[in-house]
Amino acid sequence: MPIRPSQRWFYPIDWRELSQVIRFDRAGGRCEHCRRPHRQLVIVGPGGLWWDETRQGWRDHRGRRSRALPSPARLAVLQPALAGFAALPLPSTYVVLATAHLDQDPGNNDGHNLAALCQRCHLAHDRAAHRRQRWKTLFYRRALGDLFAGRYPEAR
Repeated sequence: MPIRPSQRWFYPIDWRELSQVIRFDRAGGRCEHCRRPHRQLVIVGPGGLWWDETRQGWRDHRGRRSRALPSPARLAVLQPALAGFAALPLPSTYVVLATAHLDQDPGNNDGHNLAALCQRCHLAHDRAAHRRQRWKTLFYRRALGDLFAGRYPEAR
């Protein structure tokens, strides 16, 4: 995830190298929560399932093996027969790893506080912080509207 310019000064000068060590040396190029591989196109299923091409099996949102669905090749064969129309391509996503601060403090760069997470796990981990930031932004915009444009018109 890109670093906001206002937050840049909280990160150490060698953040790029530290992030490389966490993502590739320690985590081996895989998300530490769900085990998705870096820079791979991954087929996704319902409820956070994803197809692990190297192990030829479905994995859940924690990286554990799941037998919920048949293989993507088998799904492509079954899908037209089940739905009664032409096969649709299975949804997929491109995985990018980022280094996340587990305690939300960019100044705390201890190894146990950093984790290599894919974009899905990173957004899920930061969900509460994003929700707070969204509320602040909307509150700020409304306050500026009240200050410069007067009260909002009444809803009819």
